[in-house]
Amino acid sequence: MKMGSFRISLLSLLLLLCYYAPIGEAKYLKYKDPNQPLNARLRDLMQRMTLEEKIGQMVQIDLTVATPEILKKYFIGSLLSGGGVVPAPRASAETWVNTMNGLQNGSLSTRLGIPMIYGIDAVHGHNNVYNATIFPHNVGLGATRDPLLVRRIGEATALEVRATGIPYVFAPCIAVCRDPRWGRCYESYSEDHKVVQAMTEIIPGLQGDIPAGFPKGVPFVDYGTKVAACAKHFVGDGGTQKGINENNTIIDYHGLLSIHMPAYYDSVIKGVSTIMVSYSSWNGKKMHANYDLVTKFLKNYLKFRGFVISDWQGIDRITNPPHANYSYSVQAGVHAGIDMVMVPYNYTEFIDDLTYQVKNNIIPMSRIDDAVRRILRVKFTMGLFEHPLADLSLAHLVGCKMHRELAREAVRKSLVLLKNGQSTDKPLLPLPKKTSKSILVLDPTPITWVTNVVVGRSLGKDRVETTSQVELRSLMP
Repeated sequence: MKMGSFRISLLSLLLLLCYYAPIGEAKYLKYKDPNQPLNARLRDLMQRMTLEEKIGQMVQIDLTVATPEILKKYFIGSLLSGGGVVPAPRASAETWVNTMNGLQNGSLSTRLGIPMIYGIDAVHGHNNVYNATIFPHNVGLGATRDPLLVRRIGEATALEVRATGIPYVFAPCIAVCRDPRWGRCYESYSEDHKVVQAMTEIIPGLQGDIPAGFPKGVPFVDYGTKVAACAKHFVGDGGTQKGINENNTIIDYHGLLSIHMPAYYDSVIKGVSTIMVSYSSWNGKKMHANYDLVTKFLKNYLKFRGFVISDWQGIDRITNPPHANYSYSVQAGVHAGIDMVMVPYNYTEFIDDLTYQVKNNIIPMSRIDDAVRRILRVKFTMGLFEHPLADLSLAHLVGCKMHRELAREAVRKSLVLLKNGQSTDKPLLPLPKKTSKSILVLDPTPITWVTNVVVGRSLGKDRVETTSQVELRSLMP
């Protein structure tokens, strides 16, 4: 071969390589390769994203305002069912799955095809879904003193949630209720933080067991029958002054760490994926704006690597009245370390405000990158990129007999004998049959109606059809 011909051939080869290189690059995207290390996938995807795409990942909007077109246009990272919102009255598992997949297709049609993550309250079973199994609230489960039972309830709940195409639950609530006047004491496993810590065993029930040697603080979700969990509400929501909801928890640093924080230690160690911030304050400082606790303590000290999510319109409530200075609220909340913001309706206002603040160096780009990296880490870890769409393979498990039997077991174990007489030799119970008809139940309040739900099925929007009820009316003397 002549040298001139060789040069021409080599030049032709180089031109062909240059021509086909973009095609090969378009076909292979490192972040879509499950065989690549997690951090490599994260770096590859992050460097491809625009500011608009990154901010979109930080937004969670409600189902009632979501469409595939909106998810595609604004690169929305997450959706939720707020306040018992359902796709249709008495929606079946098939309806839920079809709704989830239709919305997910909007996210997958974006330039980078980043899947959205859908979250729902499943705080005592899949309680928003028609015919789902309902379990006792946390106050009842705490009374069982049975962490393994709670773990099994987590497993059953995860199966029913996955059966409806949803991969993320806003549970468990690990508040330590210190004042019975708090109207949400039923959400707390106990006033004893040790009991609450033990009940965080629901997290591996929901998410699966972390593998041996898995890094501390990194979220873990075993794909298929498990869901991402959310420990809430960080931190001290059960210790507010006089038990007033969303109020101020007045306690010193040692008290906060020894009473209200221990369950979060356990949750992080067990690989919890997300943590939700509380509406309440600590010594006058709103938790949604508390940089020292959210970033310095939770993220830096406890090494939590999942993402931090706000509560419903949580950043709005940084000011009083809410939304009075929204730009300040956005700045304070994102700066504090909130990664995903539950908007849930006025998402364009949040997107525009946050975009303006980043472009004008009010919020540093490094804070946005940290938030998005955490969100994507959870999505990668739970296999959402490989399996973004749901199917009906688990639909038969919604309200199945096995789960109903587990609910009955939980009710039996949650029953508590408050008093059995002053003497162990002469117990008060059981009562003689001849005297039981002459007993009058009194209460210091004018009217009290107590319903003990033994076991039942969800009818949606927190309505329950029960198989057995005990009703007590009290009378004033």
